Amino acid sequence: MPAALLAWSSGKDSAWALEVLRREGQFDVVGLVTTFNESFDRVAMHAVRRELVEAQAAAVGLPLWPMPIPWPCPNGEYERRMRAVLVEARRQGITHFAFGDLYLADIRRYRESLFLDSGLEPLFPLWCSADETPVLARRMLAAGLSAVITCVDPKQLDGGFVGRRFDAALLDVLPPGVDLCGERGEFHTFCDRGPMYARELAVEVGQIVQRDGFWFADLLAAPS
Repeated sequence: MPAALLAWSSGKDSAWALEVLRREGQFDVVGLVTTFNESFDRVAMHAVRRELVEAQAAAVGLPLWPMPIPWPCPNGEYERRMRAVLVEARRQGITHFAFGDLYLADIRRYRESLFLDSGLEPLFPLWCSADETPVLARRMLAAGLSAVITCVDPKQLDGGFVGRRFDAALLDVLPPGVDLCGERGEFHTFCDRGPMYARELAVEVGQIVQRDGFWFADLLAAPS
């Protein structure tokens, strides 16, 4: 079975992409690639602490492939570091690299361009149309997936949504024009529960701050 890496943002879409790949059984997912902000040791854009991502990787039973990037990160530097990951992946016999993208064609074209002459093929197991994301969101929830909103773009969604749980109640109150999966960057999440996990990850919402034009909720591991 062809081996694949999965781009792991810590959010619901990457988690669901893992579940879909495992259900379909056409690829053996062998690792999770996560970009970490070198200055803060957190997931780029989602702002999730590294230790929580490590807990996710342990819960799905896969090794984490951390990819540190500077902040701010020029696009050329991001591409250089990604190509280094692809070279190592190819050296290890990995042939595919999956993403949790849904329907943004320009993002897909950009990712595909990065893989030219890499020896790896990009995969998009969740690819759909913008009209299909409400169904996709509810399918995730019906399967037992749950997540917490860690970042909100206040230009697209009220900052008061940060820290809320991604659940059916949230879908019912998201304003018209907001993608129910947040595919246009309206919000980002941390997935703490779902069929892809061997156990639920207990987290709690810590400090909520506004920084660099976004609202962030700092997630902490809940006391056991």
